[in-house]
Amino acid sequence: MKPATLSLVLALTCLACTSTAHEQIYTFDLSGPAESPPNASPGTGSALVTFDLDLVTMRVQADFTGLTGMTTAAHIHCCTADPGLLNAGVATITPTFTGFPSGVTAGVYDHTYDMAVAGSYNAAFITANGGTVSSALNTLLAGLDAGKAYFNIHTSTFGGGEIRGFGVVIPEPGSMLLTVVGLGTSLLGCRRWI
Repeated sequence: MKPATLSLVLALTCLACTSTAHEQIYTFDLSGPAESPPNASPGTGSALVTFDLDLVTMRVQADFTGLTGMTTAAHIHCCTADPGLLNAGVATITPTFTGFPSGVTAGVYDHTYDMAVAGSYNAAFITANGGTVSSALNTLLAGLDAGKAYFNIHTSTFGGGEIRGFGVVIPEPGSMLLTVVGLGTSLLGCRRWI
C-alpha cells in the first residue's frame, strides 16, 4: 500500500472514531403477530431506542396506530430464553414509560431516560440482574444485542400486549465508515495485482 493511501485510511479512521458518540441504536417493528401468543390485531408501530453510553441515557421514540384497545402501558421486556421468541419480564420503568400516551389507539412518543438511576428500570429487573443499575444496564444491552428484548404496547383489549417487536441493532455510522474504508483499501490492494 502506498504511504499516501495508508495516511488517508488512518485519517479517515481517526475521523470516524472522534466524530461519533458512543451510541447503540435499536429499531423495533411492532405487530400483533409478533406477540406471544400471536394475535390478529391490525395495530402496527415502530420504535427507535438510542442508548448514549457517554451520557448513560436511553431515548425512546415510538409511533403506533390501529390498536383495537386503548393503551394501558408500554415498556421494554428482557430477556427471553431464545432470540425473537417467548416472553420476559419488564426491564424498564413500570408500570409504563413516563408520559406514554394512555387511553388511545394511535400516538407518538419521545422521551429520554437517565439510565444511571434506578427509577428508569423495573426494580425487579435490577434485583434479578446483579442488584445494581450498572449490571441491569449491561444485561439490558446484552439482551438487545442478542435479540432477546422486545418493545411491548399493552391495551385494554390485550392486557398481555397488543403489539410488540424485538430489537434489531443498527450499526453505528463510525463502524459503517470503517467497513467502507476497509473495503476500499482492500480493493485498492487488489488492483495492484490485476
